[in-house]
Amino acid sequence: MDITLTLSADSIRFMIEKIRMAASSIDDSYEDGHEGEVEFDAETLTGAHHHEGLAEEENDDMSDAEARELIGDLNVDEASELIAIVWVGRGDYEAEDFAQAVLDAQEHRQANRKHKTADYLLGMPLLADHLEAGLDSLDL
Repeated sequence: MDITLTLSADSIRFMIEKIRMAASSIDDSYEDGHEGEVEFDAETLTGAHHHEGLAEEENDDMSDAEARELIGDLNVDEASELIAIVWVGRGDYEAEDFAQAVLDAQEHRQANRKHKTADYLLGMPLLADHLEAGLDSLDL
């Protein structure tokens, strides 16, 4: 199968990296069950939560914003192809039906103009995996 994309496979792989970084930057401070706990001072009978405040926010990973910007900068054809690759990757379409998936993605974008493509795609919990599987299915 010979598929020519408007968007290069390397660009999509770069997006996959950004999407994975954005997903891993989600605050997991409660993961071990104690980092977010409030400490109680028995002498003053008050609670205290020790954190860095704004210093923590200054170090926030910008990968979510970068991923949104990368997707937001795509033209209509590129965005439709990206959606179609996701759909192939998650099994909604077979690789042989990629051209139809692109057409359906264009229709989906037209019907949902008020919703941004970045919001639609980044709202998928397994987006990076679907993109990667789509590229693999399409031999890209």
